[in-house]
Amino acid sequence: MATLTESRPRVVARPLTLSRDKVLYGGLLVLTAIAYLWGLSKNGYANEYYAAAVQAGSTSWKAWFFGAFDSSSFITVDKTPGSLWVMGLSGRIFGFNSWSMLVPQALMGVASVGFVYVSVRRWFSANAGLLAGGILALTPVAVLMFRFNNPDALLIMLLCAGAWAVTRAIDSEKHAARWMMLAGALVGFGFLAKMMQAFLILPAFGLAYLVAGRSALGKRIMHSGLALVAMIVSAGWWIAIVELIPASARPWIGGSSTNSILELTLGYNGLGRLNGNETGSVGGGIGNPGWGGATGLQRLFGGEFASQIAWLLPAALLATVVLIVAAGKAPRTDRTRAFTILWGGWLVVTGLVFSFMKGIIHSYYMVALAPAIGAVIGAAMLVLWRRRTEWLPRATLAGGILLTAGWSFALLNATPTWNPWLRWVVLVTGAIAACALLMVPELGLNRATARRAGLATGALLIVTALAGPAAYSVSTIATAHAGAIPTAGPEGVGGRGGGGGGGGGFNRGGGQPAAGTQPGATTGTAPGGATTGAPTGGMRGGGGGFLGGGGTSGVSSELVALLQQGANGYTWAAAAVTSNAAAPLQIASEVPIMSIGGFNGTDPAPTLAEFQQLVAQGKVHYFVGGSGGGFGGGRGGTSSEISTWVAANFQAQTVGTSTVYDLTTSN
Repeated sequence: MATLTESRPRVVARPLTLSRDKVLYGGLLVLTAIAYLWGLSKNGYANEYYAAAVQAGSTSWKAWFFGAFDSSSFITVDKTPGSLWVMGLSGRIFGFNSWSMLVPQALMGVASVGFVYVSVRRWFSANAGLLAGGILALTPVAVLMFRFNNPDALLIMLLCAGAWAVTRAIDSEKHAARWMMLAGALVGFGFLAKMMQAFLILPAFGLAYLVAGRSALGKRIMHSGLALVAMIVSAGWWIAIVELIPASARPWIGGSSTNSILELTLGYNGLGRLNGNETGSVGGGIGNPGWGGATGLQRLFGGEFASQIAWLLPAALLATVVLIVAAGKAPRTDRTRAFTILWGGWLVVTGLVFSFMKGIIHSYYMVALAPAIGAVIGAAMLVLWRRRTEWLPRATLAGGILLTAGWSFALLNATPTWNPWLRWVVLVTGAIAACALLMVPELGLNRATARRAGLATGALLIVTALAGPAAYSVSTIATAHAGAIPTAGPEGVGGRGGGGGGGGGFNRGGGQPAAGTQPGATTGTAPGGATTGAPTGGMRGGGGGFLGGGGTSGVSSELVALLQQGANGYTWAAAAVTSNAAAPLQIASEVPIMSIGGFNGTDPAPTLAEFQQLVAQGKVHYFVGGSGGGFGGGRGGTSSEISTWVAANFQAQTVGTSTVYDLTTSN
């Protein structure tokens, strides 16, 4: 009886040859760069919350270092500032604009594809590396996030680089400690990009080296300890500085209720994401399906998540099993087993956390699964393809492609009016590919004919696997995306409609649109029927309500002129409730705007007394409320107290479509 463990192919590193491998590798990177850079400026300032911080960092080193929202450094964004450092430096060098902000993100995507390729190629083959890198490059959510300004792009690049470093450590005996320390440092810097999400890969990285490293067990343990130290130093130096420096000398830590980076790390952006107890949060997943739906193994295969990442997720899980079986009872240092622990562990651990976490989760987080999906499929495909003359590997490969074709058909059927022919092409192509896999080896073809038949079958396999995600990726590239919760693919995918994500049912205070709502725009409706205050037309992007308004296009030229003329002599040209109301004002006017209450207006910064003192000291010139006479933003707390005090003590005036209060002239 044939088994996958029989005649296991020897897995060795293969030298690059200029005639083929380097050309194809270079072609993969060039095509990825073209895809990620094509029409990039259509995304404008993407997530204006982060764009405002990038703008601030491009003009103020203090704001750059702390990740402050404004150049006067009143409050930080609710993440560590690693990704802002990269985009802020680009803004300093090339001037702040959409291109200088987004091009580094796109290049991080190209680098991520490169790291996946070299990692897979090292232990398998160039073809396996090309397939793995191509899958990552064409995953819809990866295309989305590598053309956006969220922290995920830097995080994924660093984790892919870390996986490559662990691969080198496993291969090396003399320099294993150096490679493991590099891996630890890369993960640590990943923490400075998106905090504790970077640590989800630690079990896979650590176990892969401890199991398969060439050194003796004692040395492997020591090397792992050194990697842990490198990670702590890489992640902890900035945390230590922020904690030790006096609060009066730095901005308020956005997203925290006690002005503590440790609280933000362990609470809102840490354990709170797992158990749903998120102090400072916009609302967790418990009892609120608007933030990711019900927990469980089914989460990633339905709703808003499936179209972003799940195209090849069933195949990736099957591929992980194939690699486990292929390793069989091989020696401890077997590279197939090490690879499975490394990349399969990344996939399984991260996938389980995303499936069962009770706090805030958005579909674009799924980009963290894309490198592992590509890697395990690329490797398993090679293992099965080399043994396709044997019935069990051949049947497994045929079953996998039928599974992928059927699942792609189901995902494409979720948007039945969008290219309806495509789902049938994928289904039929998959059926033909499966039949060819099963039948060709039985036909007794000569070597040349069998080779041509194999190439044709391989092409059918690739078309079946990648046609769906590639089509969604092309749609993503062709469409402008903005807002706090972007979604890849055509209109109507997932569970949130064409806008790519609502705000979970929250609306702005008083039901008023945001300060930057576009004049004449209609308001959307979030799940549950709440008015979001976000325009329903224009760019794809989600958030609505306090998660984003109409963007800089909704800030009138009259208001821009007023803010710029009134900026001289003031620390903040104006104040507005929530960062997402302040962001378009700051970007459009290029002057610092105080974000009252931080991201969603609930941070206790400033208090009413502190704001009154700043006004008395002449540090804030204007207060900008919502359009049509409302204040916009905020959900109680100090932001509501400040709004009430401003309305009671200062005269309102309408500038463009916004309500503005001159804080230098009281009633």
